[in-house]
Amino acid sequence: MLVLGIDPGTASTGYGLVTARGSRLRAVEHGVIETRAGVALELRLAQIHARVAELLERHRPDVLAIEELYFGANVQTAFAVGQARGVVLLAAGQRGLPARSYTPQQVKSAVCGSGRAAKDQVGRMVARLLGLAAAPTPDHAADALAVAVAELNRAPLSALAAAVPRPTPARRSSPAPGGGPSDGGPPGGGSPAGRGVSAATLTRARAGGAAR
Repeated sequence: MLVLGIDPGTASTGYGLVTARGSRLRAVEHGVIETRAGVALELRLAQIHARVAELLERHRPDVLAIEELYFGANVQTAFAVGQARGVVLLAAGQRGLPARSYTPQQVKSAVCGSGRAAKDQVGRMVARLLGLAAAPTPDHAADALAVAVAELNRAPLSALAAAVPRPTPARRSSPAPGGGPSDGGPPGGGSPAGRGVSAATLTRARAGGAAR
């Protein structure tokens, strides 16, 4: 399975491709898509879209994993990240590629076992998990690889959940033609005895039997 991880941003969008063969993870390629300040925003977003599209065409990953918007950031940064996320998701959608989002806390938990791990700790753990000699640089590339690792850690659990059979809901029987109850009630139009005998007739029969 091959995953393209993305750490979005208008100035710098990190990307990292990670493949899984059994339990072994391996980094295929990573880097950063950079755009120049002062260039019109629409041109910067077009550049990000084109570069991501090129990665998708060249590597044909099975899924795209992207970091979710971090609402703790200031408004200007949040807008920039959201715009970059949009064009990345557009590139995936144009190719029918599934895309999944992970919060920074989910990524840190998947890589380090704690959602409060420091950025340098994430880099070191990514290197260890992928068999790299040193933590990937720059940080955006390391974060993108971490997002891909989060997706690969999630995939076996998703497959297991999909394989578990779901209970079949109980079927409700249709009301009998005679208007009797439909749930647990006897057939034959609601007769307690199931033979069309009325409740009054049964009461009289029980009374007669007691008298004898």
